[in-house]
Amino acid sequence: MKYAIVEDGGKQYKAVEGETIEVDSYKADIGEQIDLDRVLLISDGENTTIGTPFLKGAKVEATIEAQIKGPKIVVFKYKPRERYRVKTGHRQRYTRLRIGSIVEKSGGKNGS
Repeated sequence: MKYAIVEDGGKQYKAVEGETIEVDSYKADIGEQIDLDRVLLISDGENTTIGTPFLKGAKVEATIEAQIKGPKIVVFKYKPRERYRVKTGHRQRYTRLRIGSIVEKSGGKNGS
């Protein structure tokens, strides 16, 4: 099983070929191809390549599958004895990516 650890939006995700991940929202259309080029690690089960901090020339090719919303989070502010009550909510927007292929630059140690 070949997988890569990629960084996107300050978060790290495990990208496995053929599976999906949910990342912070992209302003792009469904079906559009994107490349995640901030690859930290690539492993194929036997060999593992670790970047310092990123692997040069490595990228993960993905397709935008859907624009979705996460679960609703209720924020309730309350101060006793002051008649202060505020109820608000929030739903985070995510983009579901279908991982196509993990491209590793064939070269020397650490992708250089």
